[in-house]
Amino acid sequence: AHCEVPCGIYADQRRFEEMLEDTATIAKAIGQINELSTKDDALSHNQLARWVATKESHATNIQGIVAQYFLTQRIKPDNQDYVNQLKAAHAVMVAAMKCKQTVDQASAEALKKSIFDLYRAYEGKEPDFEHDH
Repeated sequence: AHCEVPCGIYADQRRFEEMLEDTATIAKAIGQINELSTKDDALSHNQLARWVATKESHATNIQGIVAQYFLTQRIKPDNQDYVNQLKAAHAVMVAAMKCKQTVDQASAEALKKSIFDLYRAYEGKEPDFEHDH
């Protein structure tokens, strides 16, 4: 996610955008997995495996951003909203884990919601993104 030198160069908005992009990829992967799982040919099986790997990779990336970037560098214990931020960060990590475990679109929607909730807890305002997520 970012260095731990610390260099003091942070891009919080970019991290949220990246997590939302990962979530969109997870949602697409879930749709493709469900579609390809009904087919019985080698190409579909190959693509199915690739979509599963993609879904896992993007969920892991979200967990890494929360752990590496937010929990170790940005969410500080002396912040008055510390507990709420920790709860929200934990919810994102758990939601990403559930996306790995299921092929239900509801899990991707829950992940998206948890990222927006983390944004609210972290930024103290409603999410404002350039792109519609």
